[in-house]
Amino acid sequence: MSQVTSAVPDDAAKSRPPARRPKRKLFNLSEGGGAPILVAPTLILLAVVIGYPVVRAVWMSFQKDPGLDKATGLFVSGGFAGISNYTHWLLQQCSTVGGGTSACPSGSLGAEFWTAMFNTVFFTVVSVAIEIVLGLWFAIVMNREFRGRGLLRAAVLIPWAIPTAVTAKLFFFIFAFSGVANKLFHTSIIWGGGEWSSRFAVIAGDVWKTTPFMALLILAGLQVIPDEVYEAAKVDGATTWQRFTQVTLPLVRPALMVAILFRTLDVLRIFDLPYILTGGGGGNGDATTTLSILVINQIRQGFNSAAALSTITFVFIFLVAFIFVKFLGANVVQTQENQQKAAR
Repeated sequence: MSQVTSAVPDDAAKSRPPARRPKRKLFNLSEGGGAPILVAPTLILLAVVIGYPVVRAVWMSFQKDPGLDKATGLFVSGGFAGISNYTHWLLQQCSTVGGGTSACPSGSLGAEFWTAMFNTVFFTVVSVAIEIVLGLWFAIVMNREFRGRGLLRAAVLIPWAIPTAVTAKLFFFIFAFSGVANKLFHTSIIWGGGEWSSRFAVIAGDVWKTTPFMALLILAGLQVIPDEVYEAAKVDGATTWQRFTQVTLPLVRPALMVAILFRTLDVLRIFDLPYILTGGGGGNGDATTTLSILVINQIRQGFNSAAALSTITFVFIFLVAFIFVKFLGANVVQTQENQQKAAR
């Protein structure tokens, strides 16, 4: 019995069209094509919650506030204001008095803005600087192995867990005239009435509350440093200070920069602590007024001018965050990628 085989000519095989690959479905969840469906609700929510208010605030900042016209005494509904709302905040409104000298009233919008800007930057620089030192110290202590370490970590979290309003009231009683601060230092200082004393009272409350947050972020960075690195440094004869400056600080720098970024942005928008502790006053009445407090106060005068101030505040905070991420090494994603490349 003979077996017959049918062979396909080479020309016929070449002329046959290539087999088509099955089309990948756009919304095939099993192959990862459903990403647009999964991401769309989040993008829509962000657009509604964040995008629309930002666009609305920018649009309102170029409109006039309704009110009485100084020239006619009639009520006007507003209209396009151009950049006048911004110039009122950014420029010092001065007037010429006798003798050709110019007087800049302390109650002008420009004076209020730059005072609030100074207070905000001052609180940010001083508070974050103190929290870096204390947070790094606390993190190094909590990173060591000793009995009761878990209890210590839980105790450190207590100030961070307390609501800010409660913290403000707590320090309000501490810095009262008959409070703990004056009795402890044997002084008779009206902390909430002086210009610099009220500022340092706010800084003390902010440092007490948020240092644990800084310490925990730094502690997370310390725990990823291998023990072999310290052992190798000891073998090479490195002292404790050399191990701290040449091993600990360089390796904990990414976590430290992220902690500084978070706390800087947090202090730049500080509102509740100084508002409850001092009412935004102290000194001449504006020693603890921050940009956020000024925005809230201005809302009572006019929404459009407050929108211009909030837009200026938003741009200022955005620029600070951009500088941290772009130039100061606070880019978390880029840092993780570099660490993965180094591990390979």
